[in-house]
Amino acid sequence: MEAKKSSETRVIHTDQVLLNDLNNYDTLFGGVLMKKMDACATLSARRHSRVKQCVTASTDSVNFLHPIRQSDSVGIESFVCYTGKRSMEIFCKVVAEELDTGERRIAATAFFTFVPLDENKRPLEVPEVIPETEEEKYLYETGKERERIRKLKREQNKELVSRLSSDKVWD
Repeated sequence: MEAKKSSETRVIHTDQVLLNDLNNYDTLFGGVLMKKMDACATLSARRHSRVKQCVTASTDSVNFLHPIRQSDSVGIESFVCYTGKRSMEIFCKVVAEELDTGERRIAATAFFTFVPLDENKRPLEVPEVIPETEEEKYLYETGKERERIRKLKREQNKELVSRLSSDKVWD
């Protein structure tokens, strides 16, 4: 399996902020932004693995840094920044641009983990990733620590779920 450059997985999507995407504070709903980020990350994962199905295995905390308003455009950049044997970490960076002034700001960041699946829904191995830019190299070098933290959180979540009940969900 041949390694791929991060740049080969890069997806950039720019969109305007519409009135029905706004919450009661006149800023973009976080859930709307997360959906857009997940869609971009999916394309990056599929570009890297070249399979029909890639599923979101986890989303590290989405960091909402600045509000996005209706007067802004929203640009989302995603690319594979780190890989395990059967998973890919995709970094998403959201840039809001005030359309009247051209002022840009990083509005949000997140890391998504995707797993490619075969036709029987079993995880597939993924190619390694080759970082090139300083940003890509930094994200790659810090990927092992994020992977360790995700594994720890998965174990903690298993413990949590083992102590939960689903008895009262529909009362």
